[in-house]
Amino acid sequence: MKQNRFKGGVFTAGLAVALFASALPASLSASPAHAWQQKQAAPAGVSSKHRKAFTAFEARVKEYVSLRERIEGRLPKLSKDARPEEIEAHKTAFQEAVRKARAAAKPGDLFTAEVAAHIREVIKSELRPKERQEVRQTVLESEVKGVALRVNQPYPESQELIEMPPTLLLRLPQLPKQVKYRYFERNLMLVDRENGLIVDFMPDALP
Repeated sequence: MKQNRFKGGVFTAGLAVALFASALPASLSASPAHAWQQKQAAPAGVSSKHRKAFTAFEARVKEYVSLRERIEGRLPKLSKDARPEEIEAHKTAFQEAVRKARAAAKPGDLFTAEVAAHIREVIKSELRPKERQEVRQTVLESEVKGVALRVNQPYPESQELIEMPPTLLLRLPQLPKQVKYRYFERNLMLVDRENGLIVDFMPDALP
């Protein structure tokens, strides 16, 4: 297993760790409704220039979360003693139900061109030149060959994962606990934590 460290963050290859999870605000660990009631505006670290686009993005994420919560609520509940094969079957059923409900989903539905431009600007301004170089090098060395990047498809948990500096997280749109950011090559993805589906992604996120 390979790790590359840099000042202010850690790059981790081949680990099934949620991107940015360690830096999410504590309020996001609450129930979905409570978390969204608490968070009506973009975080304090977001400049007024990006606030409107980020707030609109967060609203679109909220719509996805509401959909997947309704779908999950209709699935048979797993018992505390569920066997691995039962857990896997539940995950597969969850994936298929979400994919059916989002059959028309396409790249850019959540990461619109407007918010993508703002996110690229924030990432570029937050990462120092040395960090950018190290990120690029880590991406070049990553083990992500042969992975298809498509909306509504599961992202393999064993594939490359890059964690970003916590200071950057405070300036990006904030996410509820059901979803997470992940990097795939130079793309920034939004991934469902439980069913593993790629909700959306934006290209050229890495400067």
